[in-house]
Parts: sequence; C-alpha cells; structure tokens
Amino acid sequence: MASFADSTHAPLPGAAAAAVTAVHRLGRFELRALRGRSARCMAWQAWDPQTRQDLTLVLPRRQPPNKDALAQWLDRARRGARVSHPNLARAVEVGQQEQWPYIAYDLAIGPTLADRQALDPLAGEAPIDIARWIQQAAAGLAFAHDAGHAHRDLQPWLLALADNGQLRVMGLEVAAVEPTALHALPDDELSASDQRRAARVAAERDVLALAVVMHGLLTGTPVLEEADIGKALARLAPEGREPIRLGWDLPRPVPDVLRAIANRATDRHTRQRYRSARTMARALEGWLEAEAQHDGNAHAQLIERVRQIGALPALRDGAQRAARLALMEREHTEELAQVVLRDPALSFELLRTVNTASVRGTQVAGNGPVLTVRRAIAMVGLDGVRRCALGLRQWPGPLDDAGSIDLEHALSMAQRAARLAQALRPSGYDAEMVFLVALMQNLGRLVVQYHFPDEMRQVRRLMQPAPAARDGDPEDPGLPEQAAAFAVLGGDIEAMGLAVARWWGMDEAVLHMIRRLPNSATIRTPDTDDDTIRLVASAANETIDALALPPARQAAAIERVAQRYARSIELTARDLMDALQGSAVAGPDPVSRPMPLSAA
Repeated sequence: MASFADSTHAPLPGAAAAAVTAVHRLGRFELRALRGRSARCMAWQAWDPQTRQDLTLVLPRRQPPNKDALAQWLDRARRGARVSHPNLARAVEVGQQEQWPYIAYDLAIGPTLADRQALDPLAGEAPIDIARWIQQAAAGLAFAHDAGHAHRDLQPWLLALADNGQLRVMGLEVAAVEPTALHALPDDELSASDQRRAARVAAERDVLALAVVMHGLLTGTPVLEEADIGKALARLAPEGREPIRLGWDLPRPVPDVLRAIANRATDRHTRQRYRSARTMARALEGWLEAEAQHDGNAHAQLIERVRQIGALPALRDGAQRAARLALMEREHTEELAQVVLRDPALSFELLRTVNTASVRGTQVAGNGPVLTVRRAIAMVGLDGVRRCALGLRQWPGPLDDAGSIDLEHALSMAQRAARLAQALRPSGYDAEMVFLVALMQNLGRLVVQYHFPDEMRQVRRLMQPAPAARDGDPEDPGLPEQAAAFAVLGGDIEAMGLAVARWWGMDEAVLHMIRRLPNSATIRTPDTDDDTIRLVASAANETIDALALPPARQAAAIERVAQRYARSIELTARDLMDALQGSAVAGPDPVSRPMPLSAA
C-alpha cells in the first residue's frame, strides 16, 4: 500500500472528482485526488463510505517505521487536534488505516490557497487579502505554539479558505519529527531544556515557512522555483545561503509596509526575522488595521490602550509633588508649571484635558489648541491639576523591570532633547512651548515604548547593524526606524504619536509642528513662527539621536546636524555643542515668561 504515496494524480474540482472512479484505496477510504504533496507529507481528497462524507486526508509521506513510531505519531496528532482556535481546522478524525496514520478534515471547510492559485495563476491576489490570510494563519500557529505544538511542514495546500474569508491551518503535527540527533529519542527521554529548544526551533521553522508562502502569494510564483516549501527553506539561512526579497516586477504593487514585513520575515540574517508567529501576526494586524481606517485614526488599538491606562505613567515622584503643589495658593502657579513640565505624563494629561472637544468648546472656542502648561493650569485651576495628577498610573504602570528601564531611558532622552531645544531657540520664542513641541516630537516613541515594549525592543534590534553574511563582505547596516517599525508594528511610530495627539484635540497647526523634519528633507528658511519652532525641535531631537550612535560616529553626526540647520536657525557647531553639554544636566527647566506669538 505504499504506492499511493508517490501517486502523480493531480487535484480535481469537487464535482469532477466525485464522478471519477477511485484509483486508490486506503482501508475504508476511496482516494479520489491528490491535493498536494511535499517531501514530508501529502493531502488527498477522499470519500468515506462509512459516513458518506467528502474528506481531506493529511498523512505523512512515509509510513512510520514501526509500531512505536506509529503510536508516537498518533499521540502527537491527537494532542494537536485538541488545540482549538478559529484559525486551526477542526479534525474530524485522527486514526490509521493499514499502518498509515492520518488526520481527516471536512472537505467543506473550503478550497486551499493552492487551489486558488491553480484556478488563475496569472491573476494574482490582492496584497491586502494575502496579508489578512497570512495574519490569520500566524494567529492560529501562535496559539498552537503556545500549547506546545508545531506544524513542521506548512504548505499552501494545507491552508483552507472558507467563503467568508476565514483561513484555517490543516495538518498540525502531521509531519513526522525529523530524525536529527536531538529528536532521535522519544519525547519522554528528552531533557526539559532539549524539549523547549526543539519546540522553539520547530516554531521558528513554521514562521519562516509561512513567510515563504506569503512571498509566493505576493509574487504569484513559487519561491526559488520550489513548489515544496520545505525544499525552499533548505536553501535559506541558516541551512542555505540564498536570499529572498520581494522584487518590483510583481503582478500587483505591494505597499511599502507590507513589503517591509515580508522582507523582514525572510531576512538573510536570521536574528532579524520574526522570532514567533505572534510577532508576525501583530505586524500584519497593525498594517491591516491602518488600512481599514478611513477617519484619520489609523491606530485604534493604541488609542484604546491610551484611553484605558493613559499615555504614560507618572514619574516616580512627579505626580505626588504636583498634587501637593496643587493645594497651594494661586501665586504658586508658575512654580507648579515648572514641576508639571518635569513629568511628561502629567504635562500630556493636562494638554489632553484642556484640548478635548468639550473643554475647547466651552472655554477656548476660536482660540486654537492649548500648547503651554501655564495656560492649561489657568483653564482647569489648581484643583484640575490635582485631579489630573491623581488620575495618572503610578510608575511603571504594567511594565516589568526591563520595560521600565527602557521607558525611563526613552523619557530621559526626550526630556534632554526638549531642554536642548530650549537652549537653541531664537530670541523671543516661548521656552515652554519649544520644550513641549520638542517633547511631543517624541510622543510616538514614548507611547509605543510604554504600550508595546516588546515590539519597541524588536524595532531597536532591527536598527542595529548586522554582521556580514560572508567573510570579506561589508557590515550590513541596520534598518531606519521607519522601516523597522513597519516590519514590527505594521505602521509608522511617528504616525502613532500623531494619532494620539489628534485624539487629544490638537489641530493641524500643532500636528505640523510635532512632525519631525525627515533626515533626508532639505531645510528651508522658515516662513512662520510655527515652522521655526518645528525646526528648532527637530534639530534638538536629531542631535540627541546622534548620541545613540557608536562613540566614533557621534561627533560627525552632530556636525552634520549643525550644517543642516545652520542657515535656517543660525546654528553653529560650537553653539550646538555648548547647548548639548548644558542639556545633560537635568535641573529646573528654564520656563520663560509668556511671549505673544501667533503660534501660541
């Protein structure tokens, strides 16, 4: 009965297949069409006369060599079949016929992705549909991986797509465990650490296989001209050396964010790839969410988290100090403003409070958004400041120790950039407004760091240079922040900050100021006060970013910043270095007296 494993019968459409006399039998099953085959497993369309049902039988490509191996396969498959998730196909039966183990699925769950490609290989699927299918498959695999199971031979003909667009993964645990030295022993004879390592390796292989499937769907052709995903994986690092990147001559244009996600998933440097199905699913979900929004709020998940737990937690003692000061008399408002500015969470919460539609409609109608703490305090009163302070989450909120350290560093750098912007501002510009604009140019980084610390850690890792793939090759530079964010979050970090600011009630004039100048942009002489403040804040933030470079490259990077902004804000390298040294001391912030500006 081993002959059917090498059958070359092609799949047939459902109606035609039902009319064909079965050419193979497996126990009680009539095998009517081969739906797909790889080096490790295969899928057959079968008829079960016992239940009078059309099924898809998924089997290993080779019979288990003995009864013990058969029993181990059946045990794995049955445990895997008990994992229930909307994106994992439900097994009708797990059993064996004539020493061939199988997992049976209802054929009615839908055609496979391979079936769709076979119907019209030149048409190509819409990239957004492909992203949605891969995201669903990744979500199902992530759930299975969390339960300790892996697929081990993911193929397009094992991904079934229902009429409603729901994708389900078939064949969990169907491929026999590869006979490596680590897997030569049964599970119960492996140490706990070896079992965890084996599970991690299998899960990472599933993620890479899913990425190769995605590349094949986006390009409309098999990756590396290999129909078997497993054979394509053998040609990628770490086993092989062939690279996979999306070209530009595709059936349909691929959006930049989706391109970044797909290319990261198959990056030639294994450390740059997605380490779990869940991180890949989150990146795709972020992009799909952004594409689905039409009201300007492209980051609903982040907004919802900010709504629930706030933009940032209060600094260790900042909210308490502000709450105490709020009980003082009105003549201490200026001192209170300085204390509030030292705590970004409290500063942002005050701005949010006074810029909401209800407050603006009753108190500042026609006067534009509020962008100074002094004005916010004057509007809500000292009791309002106290309420804002007491409403903040205490440090570090839901973060663990590593997350709190990362956030503390991000806040320190943002505040230093704000102090530097104050020192660089031309004469006559309000120091507090310059401080807040420079701080809010980091709003995206700060809120993402707080709400998505693991993803932000991945972004930083992708930005780091990678060693050369071969001896003699140059070092591979890290990704720019925007490209790294696309690959991890499915969106732009700055755009996330702008979405939060827009939700706070900031108008287009403020959103313009808190957009940093792109590093590649040509710096022009500012036409308005708003433009000047934006340039000063951008110069300060670029300078602080330069401090994150290796020490040997910092001086040259700071010099380039001075050259970029020299004419627009009359900045010299000496001025910049002096101001940078002064900004290192986190003392009281020099909040100037109000100066009338059109931007205010």
